[in-house]
Amino acid sequence: MATMADVARLAGVSIATVSHVLNGTRTVRPETRALVLDAVRAADYTPNTVAQALATARTTTIGLALSAISNPFLGELIHAIEAEAARQGYTLLLVDPHEDPEYEEVVIRRLQGRRVDGVLFAPSARPGAALAHLTSRGVPTVLVDRLIDDRMDQVGSENVEAVAGLVTHLAGAGHERIALVAGHPGLQTTLERVEGYRLGLRRAGLSVELRVDGHSAEEPARVATHALLARADPPTAVITANNSMTIGAMQAFREAGLRVPEDVALACFDDFPWADLFAPRLTAVAQPFAEIGREAVRLLLRRMADPAAPPQTLRLPPRFVHRDSCGCATRAR
Repeated sequence: MATMADVARLAGVSIATVSHVLNGTRTVRPETRALVLDAVRAADYTPNTVAQALATARTTTIGLALSAISNPFLGELIHAIEAEAARQGYTLLLVDPHEDPEYEEVVIRRLQGRRVDGVLFAPSARPGAALAHLTSRGVPTVLVDRLIDDRMDQVGSENVEAVAGLVTHLAGAGHERIALVAGHPGLQTTLERVEGYRLGLRRAGLSVELRVDGHSAEEPARVATHALLARADPPTAVITANNSMTIGAMQAFREAGLRVPEDVALACFDDFPWADLFAPRLTAVAQPFAEIGREAVRLLLRRMADPAAPPQTLRLPPRFVHRDSCGCATRAR
């Protein structure tokens, strides 16, 4: 089996240079990096991560516990986290707790059993057991997306003002019955977006609250939207609190024979990579997932390097993307 010394000899560089290239611990000139990677392929070299872990008490792996990984937004977040982790020389181990607090504890224990160097964690509505396991064993941890405890490092989007802005935008277009299809009950992001919805209503001087639970998924959101449309006073505008629920709401509009935005306006939290291609093009709040991913890894590496550092909470501002589905131009005409 080839060794790092074999790679160094083939590339004509030091063993330290090979290590820097493979672990990303120091910047190496592009031409030197190319020589090393060519030598790695020629020697068919595979790093012995087990030996490295025994020697350094580190595995250069990061655990990521994130539910609903099929959600397009979360897929983009995972990509950003993996790219930044790889740039820092770490491999990502991904688990999906399925929003189940009991299973959440199981997968957190599995990650800790794999001796990950740290964990990025999007907690469920009841994450007590999983968090207790991480803290009792001193596992460096950063909360991602769902910010529940400022005694820990955590990073995610600002939710309250973002949703309040969607409400006041729709109210400014003349809507007085604005509904919210909210996410999974109990999740911190759901609580914050509901708070933002109510704040927006107060700012707009509106007293009618039309809120249903879409449970952060397409089918429950479709059913919940039908319930809104069946009311004696149905909404003239709907806000969906994530992109999966946006699809469910649009299915309900189509089944009810309603056009967006002519019959009902729509604005959504979470932008789609393809939202600009819809007819109508979707007015949305775009979360800064690339920044969230980079900052999550940065915070975790900082915590790993200095366990006594004061915790940081980062709420990154999302971006309002004004397109057609809110119907502003149509109502103005």
